[in-house]
Formats: sequence, structure tokens, C-alpha cells
Amino acid sequence: MKSIKEIGDIRNKKILLRADLDVAVAENKIIETFRIDRQKETIDYLIKNGAKLVVIGHISDIDSFGPIVEQLSQLWNCRLEFLPKLTDVGSFLNNSQLNVAIVENIRRFEGEKENSDELARKLANGFDLYINNNFAVCHRNHASVMAVTKFLPSYAGSQLVREVEILTKAINKPRSGKIVVIGGAKTETKIPVMKSFLTKSEKILIGGVVANDFLKARGFEVGNSKVDSDPGKLFAGLELDNPAIISPKDFVINDKKILDIGAKTIEEFCTIIKSAQMVIWNGPLGYFEDEKFANGTRRIAEAIAGVPESIVGGGDTISAIDKFGLASKYTFISTGGGAMLEFLSGNQLPGLTALNR
Repeated sequence: MKSIKEIGDIRNKKILLRADLDVAVAENKIIETFRIDRQKETIDYLIKNGAKLVVIGHISDIDSFGPIVEQLSQLWNCRLEFLPKLTDVGSFLNNSQLNVAIVENIRRFEGEKENSDELARKLANGFDLYINNNFAVCHRNHASVMAVTKFLPSYAGSQLVREVEILTKAINKPRSGKIVVIGGAKTETKIPVMKSFLTKSEKILIGGVVANDFLKARGFEVGNSKVDSDPGKLFAGLELDNPAIISPKDFVINDKKILDIGAKTIEEFCTIIKSAQMVIWNGPLGYFEDEKFANGTRRIAEAIAGVPESIVGGGDTISAIDKFGLASKYTFISTGGGAMLEFLSGNQLPGLTALNR
């Protein structure tokens, strides 16, 4: 990938920036700013060096960016012009005295999810360069990630470069002393990581719905616990008796549902983690949103925070460590959820491939 630092002189260049804006919003107010904060370095660099910048992105929690534009301006410490329609972009680029604008939620535009060339041409119109700083969507074949790179010279922003460098280092780091912790739901997205890291790590510790599915696939009774419809099929091709996969030995159960890992499992997992040199973690170990079932995730999060190198990611994981006040304790927090898992699985991400066009 060509990085933002390789562009050269960007003074008076008109730049389209794909930014990561997909954060939690409640009552038209951003309540968790992690991903948005990670955009500031690239935005500051572009403004400082004289570029004119239009930001595009999406938020899942609200339909329109209108109510949060002022808050975004405060978070990025710059005045933002709001562009409700793509037809407003030309006027901003040619007439506005402001340096930064933001287009309406990109997921509202027809053709975004279909990776439409027609939408990509409209997005690219009037710009000199495209920069992708949104690692979290790089596994998506969307117009603002893929097709747009056909029409503009394209570069990776500083956060995207950092994600790729650190996750590549994690993959390539020697197996000895490397532990992977996998939890949460969406088991089908976690199994490729487990398969990939069986030969790249010493142990894989599992919890959450992933562990429920694993145990059911091995023939254990899991009661009314949340599980996928066919765990046996999900884990096809994975050696269920592999001693490197450490599943929970006891649980916190309520209404016949497994909602957290138990005391013995916490002790075993913490002992393994404390002996590690690097831990890669994606997914909580239980229903941490309810304080009665948060102990397992909290204790594991605290143990991982004490490891020399720690890489964590996934939306629920970030929510958990934010709740526990541990966000500053890790070596690196990835902005990617699905993209992080795809990358760690060894799959090529379309958004990264596009930047190598």
C-alpha cells in the first residue's frame, strides 16, 4: 500500500477521505468516540499541509449525520460543513471558505453496498486523491472502499497503515509466548482465526458463544445457552480435541443459560495469560453488559493488560474494556472487528487490495 506520507505536496489538493465513524450513538449524541478519535491524526495532517478535505463514512446507529456534525467538529477541533447530498460537494470544493466537510451517511446512497461504479464516479468527481483510513470496512466490497479506487490515485491513512503493520507483526511473531483469546458471538467469523493460529500460537482460550458452540459440537449439554443452529458443521475441519484449544471448565449459569465463565476457568485462563509475551484478544467471555456476569471478562481483561504486548479488537471487546476503565492499558486496540478477524485469518481484504491497484 502507498501511505499518506508518500503523497508528497498536498497543498490545495482536494482529498476524499473514507473515515471510520461507526460508533455508538444514543439520543442523537455520540456516546463512545474511540474510532472517531483515531481519525484525528490523519485529518490534522491533511489540514496542516493545506489540503481541502471531504469526509465520507457511515454510522449504523443513526440514519443521518445531521444531529452529530457539531459534536464531530468538537472532537476533531475543526469546523465541518455538512453536505446532505453528493451534488453539494462541488460547491464546497470550489466556493467554501472552510477546509473540511462531511457528506451524509454513505450507507444512505444507492449503490454503496453493491460496490457500484456509478456511485464511485460520483464520489470521485472533483477530487485529486482518495485516502482510506477506515480499516474496519476493508473486508467490505463497497463503493466507497473498493470501486472509488478505480477513479482516483489512492492511499492509506495513518490509522490504516498502523493497523496493517501491527496485525502483521502479531501474525509473524514467534509462536512461543503467544496466546489468543476468542470470545463473543458470530462463531463462524472466529473459527478461521482459531484454525490459523493453531500453528502460530501456544494456546487458544475460548469463551462466550464461541465456547458454547465448541462444547455443544463436542457433545456437551449447554441447556438454554445461546448457540448457533449447527455447531458441528461450524467446527468441521477443526480438531476438537486439540490440546491447544482451552475451553471453560465451569460456568456462571442463570435460567439454564451459560452467561459467564466460572472461577476455576478464570484462574486457569489468568495463569496462562500471565505467562505470555503477547496476547491477541477478540470477544468478551460472557454477558458483561450485566454486572452479575461481567467478572470473567473483567478478570481476563485485567490479566491481558499486564502482558508485555497486547492487541485487542472488536466492538464488544472495546465496549467491555471501556466499561472496566482499561482502555489505556493495552499495547494496541484495533478499530476493526470483522476486518481484524479476516486479516488475522490470513484472508486478503478487498479494501487493502484496492489500495494496491
